[in-house]
Amino acid sequence: MKNYWIAAGLASVLALAGCGGSSSSEAPKTAESAAPAAGAGTAGATPDEANGGTITGKVAFDGTPPVMKTLDMSATAYCEHAHQGKPVKSEEVVVNPNGTLKNAFVWVKSGLPADKQWAVPTNSVLLDQTGCMYSPHVVGVMAGQSLDIKTSDQTNHNIHPMPKDNPEWNETQAPGTPDKQKTFARQEVMIPVKCNIHPWMRAYIGVVPHPFFAVTGDDGTYTIKGLPPGTYTVEVWHEKYGTQDQQVTVGAKETKTQDFTIKG
Repeated sequence: MKNYWIAAGLASVLALAGCGGSSSSEAPKTAESAAPAAGAGTAGATPDEANGGTITGKVAFDGTPPVMKTLDMSATAYCEHAHQGKPVKSEEVVVNPNGTLKNAFVWVKSGLPADKQWAVPTNSVLLDQTGCMYSPHVVGVMAGQSLDIKTSDQTNHNIHPMPKDNPEWNETQAPGTPDKQKTFARQEVMIPVKCNIHPWMRAYIGVVPHPFFAVTGDDGTYTIKGLPPGTYTVEVWHEKYGTQDQQVTVGAKETKTQDFTIKG
């Protein structure tokens, strides 16, 4: 009788082990689920700024600067008061005092080694909502790099990127709420962003699979460092004036100047 109860107990233990949800009973992972997602910190090459080539230049504006419309923010009292009665102009075309263009996106369109993968930066790129405007107006990120979307305003916003090659999303962000961390998996130049609450709010995001890009600022210049020696197609993009390409050949530790001129 004693041997009977011992045998019964062993059988119960074995039965429980078979139903206990051990790893051996899990469904096998598909190739898609097992593959690591691209994101910040992904292993790969980084620009060799000490030994690589540099392309630099400016984006000049040729013509009479267009008069940008004054934005009507009267629909939201907070937005109107945030600028203390000062008129706010559209940022569609910003011509700097030195005759160059601000908010032009410059990037290496082709020519990089096909067998080289580039490391995704661990730092985030900031897109703020302040004074009911996106700041900066144009940003660039690597595919998989985090975009940190914050609000500095005391009014609701609704962030709505409108990509063609990446998933579209549309989310509200209330005052004082945490930043939104977003990524885009695929190259796309450019992704327009709007706010569904404040129709005048616009921004653009350039997503590329490498770190060789820049956005022109108040002096209209750009600099791209750490390029492997080679011949590259460099493209400038502007939201009103479209794109323009130039070919540039750069060697190790060499700096080449490549200016662009955009006619208004």
